[in-house]
Amino acid sequence: MEQDLNKTSQSIEKNLRRERRREVFSWIRMLVIVVVVVFLLMRFVIINARVPSGSMEPTIMTNDRLIGFRFSYWFNEPDRGDIVLFKYPVDESIIYIKRVIGLPGDSVDIRDGKIYINGSDTPLDENYLDEEWYWDNDGLHYDVPEGCYFVLGDNRNNSADSRVWASEAMYAGLADTPEEALKYTYVTQRELRGKAIFKYYRNFELLTNTAVYDTK
Repeated sequence: MEQDLNKTSQSIEKNLRRERRREVFSWIRMLVIVVVVVFLLMRFVIINARVPSGSMEPTIMTNDRLIGFRFSYWFNEPDRGDIVLFKYPVDESIIYIKRVIGLPGDSVDIRDGKIYINGSDTPLDENYLDEEWYWDNDGLHYDVPEGCYFVLGDNRNNSADSRVWASEAMYAGLADTPEEALKYTYVTQRELRGKAIFKYYRNFELLTNTAVYDTK
């Protein structure tokens, strides 16, 4: 009788150990799956970014955190007004965030702090600008090449954007003449990383409805 009880006890203990191992393996498997899914999302679907500068203020403030979608431009091209993340043309190891102003084939004129697209007499209604635009705001003309985009920060008085990248490329030794440096003015389709969708820190705000204008 005592031997039977011992066998039964040992059998129960073995079963308990087996169940514990199964539970541990189950948790490990679930953790591995979660890690893989998060990695794939971050690598191929989502951009989780902290904005280190004030070039997009007041729309996006310094140290705001935001989510962008990498797949936004897999099958569609950016619209005017989109806020995009992209590789900085002068140094592609750096990711920038700006607003799309000029589309492929557009002419962009900047006169007295206003933007005119394709010779329109009516400037863009940029109600997202928070202050008078006084720096580098007049006598500028750009013809956007096919497959490229002209982008500006919302903080026009403190934004290194398409207005200055040609000069920065020359300073970096990437071009010897203004003509050679002109290509660095624009963001190419290849350099686009994704579209900014919403801020989640320090407050939640959609970034897909910050510019609505008609240039026709």
